[in-house]
Amino acid sequence: MTETKPVRSRGGGRLFPEYTIPPEELARRKAEKDARGKKARSYFEQICPQLIDKHYNWFITIEPNSGDYFIDRDIEVAEDKAHQKYPSGWLVTFRLNETGVCDRI
Repeated sequence: MTETKPVRSRGGGRLFPEYTIPPEELARRKAEKDARGKKARSYFEQICPQLIDKHYNWFITIEPNSGDYFIDRDIEVAEDKAHQKYPSGWLVTFRLNETGVCDRI
């Protein structure tokens, strides 16, 4: 007779339930992120017409609270420039084109 291996049952739930983020906190974080994105998008729409002719398809990184922006052909260089001035700031990156989209999915 063949012996079967015992099947281990999977544990239910999270490994660390004490680290669960409450839904209210998740909603607050999403609202903050959306507000930063809208603010950066408004700066982008103001700046883009001035820069699009000379710097088409370059990357622009915007710090939404101050409105400062950094542009470069390489996304990493633009973001590095921004991180040098704002090491702990929230930054938003766009591409200087008609849509502002950096990449396709």
